[in-house]
Amino acid sequence: MDSTLPPPSMRASNDPLAMLAGALDQQASFRFETGATTDVGKVRSENEDSYIVHADAGLWCVADGMGGYEAGKLASSTVVEALRTIGQAASPADLLARFQDRVLQANIGLRKAGEERGLTTFGTTVVALLIYERFFACCWAGDSRTYRVRQGRLSQVSRDHTEVQDLVDQGQLTPEEAKRWPGRNIITRAIGVSDLPDLDLIQGVVEDGDVFVLCSDGLTGHVSDAEILAGVAGRAPQAACDHLVQLTLARGASDNVTVIVVACEPKDAEAPVSPSPARSDADGRGA
Repeated sequence: MDSTLPPPSMRASNDPLAMLAGALDQQASFRFETGATTDVGKVRSENEDSYIVHADAGLWCVADGMGGYEAGKLASSTVVEALRTIGQAASPADLLARFQDRVLQANIGLRKAGEERGLTTFGTTVVALLIYERFFACCWAGDSRTYRVRQGRLSQVSRDHTEVQDLVDQGQLTPEEAKRWPGRNIITRAIGVSDLPDLDLIQGVVEDGDVFVLCSDGLTGHVSDAEILAGVAGRAPQAACDHLVQLTLARGASDNVTVIVVACEPKDAEAPVSPSPARSDADGRGA
């Protein structure tokens, strides 16, 4: 299901994930092996990407700030810092509501900071993966992406909020033409650019062996979907992240690049899962 996530004052009365749960014969909880890597790249002097890995809360997120130098870093880190307080959810709907509330608070903070600094372009993309038991939700604004690898196949879960993606959807450009379109980096949604955050939501069920990849557009500007699949296949999550970032750097890395890889296994699986930090950001600071 694909829908726009409403602001807190307009939450839908029904709970789609609870309805989905009722259709399942049994529930299962997963454990996660997570890898995460970020790099400033070969051109930029400041890393405006931030990320958070909070497996205990079922949250992973990448934010790519815009506004230049310190402004972009402030924008992305504001969202990450707000998400640190998400806490433990009691249900899938509660996890969504907690995420939504933190993004709303970050949006308020960014609007205020932008006004104080007189910034006309100030905000951040955001893409987040939320998992509660066997249910997942992908929430995003902008062109940072979530992919899922399932049974050896890669699929893009999110849809870019960009002018060029709109032209592709309207049939005015082919995907190949879009790669060379002059305005391909113009985004149409971001946190902090309007009074209320405008997020899209896709939700579904986690299957054994699912692997999710979250990334900023610094990766997808240099690495194809087929190469992302090849980079993840047969590698542990941290090794996959390191490989994809190194591949980006080898190709010039014209932007900051951040990658998170999340491998999902049932809690009763025999194979051990490598430890990962409960939380971290683009500066590598654990919490």
